[in-house]
Amino acid sequence: MRMESMKKRRILVLLVLAAMAGSLSERASGGSITKKAWRTVRRVNKEGPYLGLVVPNSFELNPLLQSSNFVHSPRLPFLDLAGRRFRFGTVGKEKVIVVMTGLSMLNAGLSTQLLLTLFDVKGVVHFGIAGNANPDLQIGDVTIPRRWAHTGLWNWQRNGDGPNDELALEATGDYTRRIGYLNFSDYDAIKEGNLLNSVWYQPEEIFPVDGIPEVRQHAFWVSVNKNYYALSRNLEGLKLPQCINSTCLRRRAKVLRVENGCSANAFVDNAGYRQFLRNKFNVTPIDMESAAVALVCRQVRVPFIAFRALSDLAGGGSSESNEAAVFSSLAAQNSVDVVIEFINLLQ
Repeated sequence: MRMESMKKRRILVLLVLAAMAGSLSERASGGSITKKAWRTVRRVNKEGPYLGLVVPNSFELNPLLQSSNFVHSPRLPFLDLAGRRFRFGTVGKEKVIVVMTGLSMLNAGLSTQLLLTLFDVKGVVHFGIAGNANPDLQIGDVTIPRRWAHTGLWNWQRNGDGPNDELALEATGDYTRRIGYLNFSDYDAIKEGNLLNSVWYQPEEIFPVDGIPEVRQHAFWVSVNKNYYALSRNLEGLKLPQCINSTCLRRRAKVLRVENGCSANAFVDNAGYRQFLRNKFNVTPIDMESAAVALVCRQVRVPFIAFRALSDLAGGGSSESNEAAVFSSLAAQNSVDVVIEFINLLQ
C-alpha cells in the first residue's frame, strides 16, 4: 500500500510540474500576455499599419473619446494588455490605436514601448497639456516643438567643486559637462552660499534598434519627424476657442510651432526654475511625458510628433494659485482639436 501511495504521489507531483511547465511556457512566450491575447494582437496587426495616439491622462484623453471624429472599432473597441488599455478606431480615414500612459516619464516610456512592440504602428502622435515657459505665448495656445529634451537626468556635483572640476565618472563617459548646469547658489536670497552646489544636465543613454546591442549612444535633444513638423505648419492658422464657461482668455488661442520643449518627473510651478529652463534651453512647453515618448520613438526609429496645449504658466503667474485648475479643460480640448486636424492632414 505504501509503495502504491508513493507512486500515486509521484504521479501527482509530475502532473503538477507538467501543468506548471505549460503555464510557464505560455507566460514565457509573452511575459504577462496570454496566448489568447497574442492571437488578438496578430489579428489586429493584419489590418495595420496604425497611427499611434499617446496621451498622458484621462482628462486629456476624454475630449478625443467624446469627439465625433473618433469612431471606435465595432469589432474590437479595445484590448487590455500589461496594465494598459489599447483602444482601436479611426479618425477620418486613418486607423488609430490610442493608449493612455499615466503620469510621468516611466509610464509614458513603458506605454510607448508596449505600443510599438506589440502593434504595427507607422507613426506616433503625442498630445496633452503643459506648463508655459514662453512669455510671448498665453494659456490655451497649442505648441508644436521641433525637438524635446529630458531635463531630469542629473549629475549632482560635490559641494566645493566648480565648473572646471571633473564630475564623478565623467572620465569613463558616463557623465558630461557639455550640456550645462544649474547652480543653486544663484538663487540664494542672501548670498552666503549653500551646500547644494550644482546639478549638471545629462543626455539619456539610448540603444537604437539599428545599433549594436549593449553599446550605448547618447541623446539629449530628440527631434520630431521632419515631415510631420513641416506638415504641422498648415495648422498655424487654425481658430481655437477663447472662453471656457464664463472665463475668457485675453485673445483667441493660437497654434504655433516652437523650437524646444522639455520633460522631467517634476511638476514645475516655480517662477525661478521656469525662467532658468527658458533661458538655458529656450523651451516653451514644460511637461512630464513628451521626452520619454520621443526617446522611445528615437530608439525604435518610428516617426513622432507632440502637441502640447498650455494650461498654466509653470509658476510664472499669480502667487495665489496655479492656473491649471481653471484652464486645464480648455487646454485639453484645444490639444485634441489640433491633433484631429493634424491627422486629417495625413490622409
